[in-house]
Amino acid sequence: MRARIGSDTPTELLVAVDPNPVRRSAARHSRRAARPPRRPGLLLGAVLAGGVVAALGFTGPAGASGESTSVLAAQQQLLGAEEQLEVLPQASVSVAEAQARLQEVAASRAARAEAAAEAEAAAAEAEAAAAEAARPKAVFPIEGARLTSSFGPRWGTTHRGLDLAAPMLTPEYAAADGVVLKAGAASGFGLAVYILHDNGDVTVYGHMEKILVEAGQYVDAGQTIALVGSRGQSTGPHLHFEVHEGGIDGRRVDPMVWLRERGVDVDAEV
Repeated sequence: MRARIGSDTPTELLVAVDPNPVRRSAARHSRRAARPPRRPGLLLGAVLAGGVVAALGFTGPAGASGESTSVLAAQQQLLGAEEQLEVLPQASVSVAEAQARLQEVAASRAARAEAAAEAEAAAAEAEAAAAEAARPKAVFPIEGARLTSSFGPRWGTTHRGLDLAAPMLTPEYAAADGVVLKAGAASGFGLAVYILHDNGDVTVYGHMEKILVEAGQYVDAGQTIALVGSRGQSTGPHLHFEVHEGGIDGRRVDPMVWLRERGVDVDAEV
């Protein structure tokens, strides 16, 4: 038995009583079309408002946990928070003041750099002074040599120096600080070096195989000046060492005495 259906019959009733599936589907479609469309903008606004409320820590009334606080209350709270912010004036300096400050910093850095350079120079000078103080002012002119002839009478004449035998090419040293007066060929010595010292004395080194300095060169005590040889009037490789007191043409003196006076332990050397 079918019910009578008029024009004012609700769509739900039509769907419920109409046995025809085609008409029922059409009725459902008509009902969906009649619903007002959702507004995405309102939904997004509600979500954002809820997030702001949650971030600010707003809660609903007591006993209503989980319920959303109204958007109006959240907006009022935000406005109140903005009003409480303190607005500070913008700080600034003039260009002249900024330039003056730059000059102050540059001057300070320059002063520090100068102080550091002076400290470094002072340290270097102190180190050099310490090295100079520790450096020997006089040395024995050869190491590991054997004394074969002393200063004094020999074979009916006077031997005016020391003969110190050593293997070929043994280093020979400046006995004290000085300037090389002559370096090269010399009668009787084959090759010879003459060094002037600060007190005017001159030391002489003869018979070397090779000379390692030149005239006018400053040398320190202990600096290598030549290599042992057997040139000139020689019976074997050795160093002939002399001291001329007061100058190159001065009186020959005993080199052993001259070295002892300058703190050299000659007894330990030969």
